[in-house]
Amino acid sequence: MKATSSTDEQPPIQIVSLQPECLADLWTDIARVANTLQKTETSSTNSTDIINELKARIHPIKPSNPIPKVACIEWTEPLMAAGNWVPELVTLAGGHDCLGKAGQHSNWITLEDLQTANPDIIVVLPCGYDLAQTRQATGEMIATHPNWQQLTAVKNNRIYLTDGNQYFNRPGPRLVESWEILTEIIQQTPINTKRKPVGWEQL
Repeated sequence: MKATSSTDEQPPIQIVSLQPECLADLWTDIARVANTLQKTETSSTNSTDIINELKARIHPIKPSNPIPKVACIEWTEPLMAAGNWVPELVTLAGGHDCLGKAGQHSNWITLEDLQTANPDIIVVLPCGYDLAQTRQATGEMIATHPNWQQLTAVKNNRIYLTDGNQYFNRPGPRLVESWEILTEIIQQTPINTKRKPVGWEQL
């Protein structure tokens, strides 16, 4: 067996702690990861190009008047309103997040909170759930809350299910697609002709 010399030893493992709470944190974290990779001999990652390309895909949508109120549900039982980057994405998509706060953790809410906010649009994006699981969880949520039918979004058939696990819950480059999904939902029109309309459906 060939002996391993000191020159054959791998560099020490570096741990990069990522805890983004908003889009600005996401861009910073991408740069941090890329810069760490650039320290190895095999990487030529250009973080600036990557970040600029991602940012260029997001262009704020001019909201209608009145601005539609949007409730993003990150958990269905008990109810939780999505926070962190989701309210920011809603704003960029031309809506107003009426329950979540940008840059703050997701918060527990009650049906009464949802009724008081009375959103025009409800987007369900449970943490860790794919589209099929979201569909099942939403059905159970509706069955649990008999006053669900009183909500404006329900009366106007503006309830949308998403694959939260793939798009909304993880802070990575796919949040750009999350913005595209929210824009498609809120504006009811395709925003990117190159993107297949996947990751969400109307209830």
